[in-house]
Amino acid sequence: MGKRIAVITGASSGIGRCFALTAEKHGKFDELWAIARREDRLEELKSLVNVPVRPLPMDLTDRENLKKYAQLLETERPEIDLLINCSGFGKFCGTFEVPLEENQNMVDLNCTALMSMCQISEPYMNEGSHIVNLASVAAHQPIPYINVYGATKAFVLSFSRALNRELKSRGISVPAVCPFWTATEFFERAIIPGRKPVVRKYDALYKPEYVVSCAWRDLEKGKDVCKPGLTAKAEMAGAKLLPHRNVMDIWQKEQGLE
Repeated sequence: MGKRIAVITGASSGIGRCFALTAEKHGKFDELWAIARREDRLEELKSLVNVPVRPLPMDLTDRENLKKYAQLLETERPEIDLLINCSGFGKFCGTFEVPLEENQNMVDLNCTALMSMCQISEPYMNEGSHIVNLASVAAHQPIPYINVYGATKAFVLSFSRALNRELKSRGISVPAVCPFWTATEFFERAIIPGRKPVVRKYDALYKPEYVVSCAWRDLEKGKDVCKPGLTAKAEMAGAKLLPHRNVMDIWQKEQGLE
């Protein structure tokens, strides 16, 4: 194996960017590979962290880019100490009001790309390596009008917990982070311009820095699921205890979606 690296997807903004800015405090890396579509945002990271940054501008819904990532690993043979999958997006509206191509793209990015990054990266990991996958509180319940996004995050949570068990014998951990509403650029893409907002009430709105600090803390504690904040914990507990039909009723009533 060659140099030790951290790989972070969705590193151009929000939670992914916060992970990129703080990774050097939680491991010793020779290089940080930052993946996102916006190259200029990735270039900015070079002046903000002490570890060398390699910008990899990629749209991970394009499988050719996944092949390029695999080829880069094959050529350089690094040791991946840390993989953090933060790329993803959602839409706030009726499921079939979203163009089919965009729903497909959501599944490709939130599920297929995340699974692919894990499988491509795993051969370059050793005992003590970590894979951190960004799920959501939405993973714990069906959510009308945020349907496809919630379903993709349910995949991420289930996939991560099972993979954590599978890789335990190799000393590789795979925690899932399940944040509540978080103040990021996620909303800019989720909200449909010019239309009545689907989500009108936010019980809490956390800062990405707080979510990431909780994720680092729980990673060090060896937890397989991180639930940042009391509101997130309460929401997940309620979704576990109540029948999902009641959970959906509460959600729709709260947001005026009856």
